[in-house]
Amino acid sequence: MKFNWYYLYLHTSNTYFLSTITLLYIILAVLFSVAISFFQYFFKVKKAPKHHVILFILRSLALFLLFLLFINPKVKIQETENKKPKLAVLVDNSMSTSFFKEEKSIKNIINTFKASNELKEKFDVNLFSFNKNIESLDSLTFTKSKTNIAKAITSINNLYKDDLGGIVLVSDGNQTIGDDYEFLHSKKAVYPIVIGDTTIYEDLKISQLNVNKYSYLNNKFPVEVFLNYEGKKEINPTFSIYKSGKKIFTKKVSLSPTNSSAIITTNLTSNKEGIHYYSTSIEKLENEKNIKNNSKSFSVEVINEQTKVLLLSSILHPDLGALKKAIESNKQRKVEIAQINSFKGSIKEYQFVICYQPNVYFKKFFEERSSNFLIITGAKTDWNFINSLNLGIHKSSINQSENYSANYNVNYLTYIQKDIGFNGFPPLTDKFGAVNMKGHQSLLFQKIKGITTKAPLLSTFEKGESKYALLLGEGIWKWRSSSYLKENSFEVFDEFVNNLVQFLASNKKRKRLDVKLSNLYLANETIRVSALYLDKNYKFDERASLQFVLTNKETKETKIYPFSLMNNSYQIAIEGLSSGDYTYTVKVENQNLTKSGKFKVADFQIEEQFTNSNSKKLASIAKKTKGKHYFKTQEEQLINELINNKNYFTVQKSTIKEENLIHWKWILFLVVALLAVEWFLRKYFGKI
Repeated sequence: MKFNWYYLYLHTSNTYFLSTITLLYIILAVLFSVAISFFQYFFKVKKAPKHHVILFILRSLALFLLFLLFINPKVKIQETENKKPKLAVLVDNSMSTSFFKEEKSIKNIINTFKASNELKEKFDVNLFSFNKNIESLDSLTFTKSKTNIAKAITSINNLYKDDLGGIVLVSDGNQTIGDDYEFLHSKKAVYPIVIGDTTIYEDLKISQLNVNKYSYLNNKFPVEVFLNYEGKKEINPTFSIYKSGKKIFTKKVSLSPTNSSAIITTNLTSNKEGIHYYSTSIEKLENEKNIKNNSKSFSVEVINEQTKVLLLSSILHPDLGALKKAIESNKQRKVEIAQINSFKGSIKEYQFVICYQPNVYFKKFFEERSSNFLIITGAKTDWNFINSLNLGIHKSSINQSENYSANYNVNYLTYIQKDIGFNGFPPLTDKFGAVNMKGHQSLLFQKIKGITTKAPLLSTFEKGESKYALLLGEGIWKWRSSSYLKENSFEVFDEFVNNLVQFLASNKKRKRLDVKLSNLYLANETIRVSALYLDKNYKFDERASLQFVLTNKETKETKIYPFSLMNNSYQIAIEGLSSGDYTYTVKVENQNLTKSGKFKVADFQIEEQFTNSNSKKLASIAKKTKGKHYFKTQEEQLINELINNKNYFTVQKSTIKEENLIHWKWILFLVVALLAVEWFLRKYFGKI
C-alpha cells in the first residue's frame, strides 16, 4: 500500500483552492503545535533542562496529530493486487466412474494437482465435483445417477467470466442429461483427462422406449422400441416383451455393422383396469460386456371411461371442428355438435357439455343442466347473460374486442398439465373488460400486448360435486395449428384438451387429499411426490402436517418421510431407493384422512448403460475451445502444459481508494499514547 501526500485535499467543489487551503491548514497546525509546546517548556525559561526537549517533541507531535484530525483531509490510497488466473478442475462424481472402476485413478489425478507447487504459483486452483449439479470438491462418492457435463462447463464460465483461466475436465465423457457439451461455446479452454475404458466393445442395447402412460379398457396401445448395435458381424437376436413373467410378444431382429439400428412397433391389448407393469429385453450377445442396457421396463394405467360430449354453439366457427377433432383423438370419446336454436335432445345424455359463445338462448341449458361444462367466450358472447347465471363469474365488458395471449401458471394444482408452449401460441379474441371470479384456479393468465396480468384466461371451478371451466377467448383452432407446426403432430395439443375434458367429465367427488406421483421410476432416480390437502370447505390448508409412509413389499422395510410446504402444495424428494415394488400411504396428522397406492422402481441405472468412455467427444470439445485432451496417467504432462502456457499469466491490478483521515483510529490512539508518555515523564521529573 502506498500513501502519497500529494493526494491530500479537502472535499468541496473547487479542488485547486481547497488543496491550497488544506496545505495552509496543515502548515498552521504545525506552527500552532510548536508554538504551544514552546510556550510551555521554553518561554521565559532561562536554562531549560534537557528532558524539556523530549517533552516538547511529545507535546508538539500530539497537538499536530490532534489538529490534523480536526482538519480531516481526504487521502487517496493506491493498492496493488496480483491476480492469478483461476484453474477449475472438474471431477466426474457419477456412478459411471465406479462402473469403470476408476475411483483410484481419479484420486491420483486430484492428488497430483494438489501436490504441484509450480501450478499453485501460477494458478489459483479450485477443485469441483459434478453430476447433475456442480459443487466444491469435498468428498467423492461416485454414487450419483446423472451426469451433466454441459452444465458444469457453463457454470465455470459464468463463475469466472472475467478470468483468463482454463478448465480441466476429469470424466469419461458420457453425459446422461443436459445439452450436448460437444457443441458448447466455452470462452475458457477445456483440457479433458479421459478416464474409463476407451476400447469399443460389441454391444446391443435398447436405446429408447416410447409408450403412452394411459390406455382405455379393451383398447390397443402402441409400444415403440429403438434398438442399437455396435459390432463387426451380422446378428439375429430375439426381442421380447413380458408381463408378470409371461412372454406376450417376441420378434427376431436382423442387425449388422451397416444396419446398426432397428425400430420395433407393436400393439398390446389393455384388457383389465388398473396399473400394469411390463418389461422388454433383447437377447444378449455371446461376448457382450454390458448387458444392463439390454432391458427396460414400462407401466400403463388402464382406465375404464366412456364419454359422450355435446358441443353447443350459438354461431358457426372453426373452433368447433378443432375441438371435435382434439377430443375425438381419444377413441373413448364421441363429440356431437349442435346449434342451440335447433337442439332438441336431453342434456342428461351427455357426461360433458361445451357451451360455445353462450347467449340468452342457452338459458334452458343452464336451468336443467345435470352435467359439468366448459364455457368458451368470444366476440359474439352475451356477457350480460353470463353475469346473470350466478356462477361466480362477472365481466364488465364493452362492445369492443381485445386480443389476449396466454401465460402458463406454474402453481396450478387442480390437475397435472405441463406447459406445451402456451406463451408462444397466437392470441385469443374476447370482448374487452375486467373479469372478476370467485373460487377458481387459473391454468392460464392473460397477457395483453406483451404484459402479463393475473387476469384469468383459462380457469377451472369446483363447487361441491359440480365442476366447470371458462376459456376467455375464441380462436383456439389457431393453437392447434401452431402446436402442429412446432411438434409436427396434433398430439400435444389434443392431450391438453383431453386433460381438461377428463377433469370436467369425471363425476368423481373432489377429494380433500390428493397425491401425485408416477407408477414407475428408475433405480437411483429422484422420486418427487406432491400432495394437495384441503380443509372441510375445500380450501388449501397450509397448517397441516403430512407424512409419507413407504414400505418395500419384498423386505417389508418401512420409512417415514415428512412433507414440506412449497408453493401451495406439500412436497418431498426421495433418493437412493433400490429396485423393487413399493406401497405407500400418505397420512394427515390429527385427521382421519389417508391416501394409499403403489409404484415400482426398475433395476435400470442409466450411468451403467455405457460400455466405454467417449474420448471422441472430449477431444472435440478440447479442440473447439483451443485446449488439448489427455488420458489418465498423463496428468503430469497436462500440468507442464499449463505451467508453460504463455496464454495464462498473472494480472497486476491497481486501485485507488479515497478515505477520510478521521477514520484512521490509530492516529487518535497515538495522540493518547503521546500525551500519556508526556504525563508520566512530567510526573517522573517532578513537574506535576
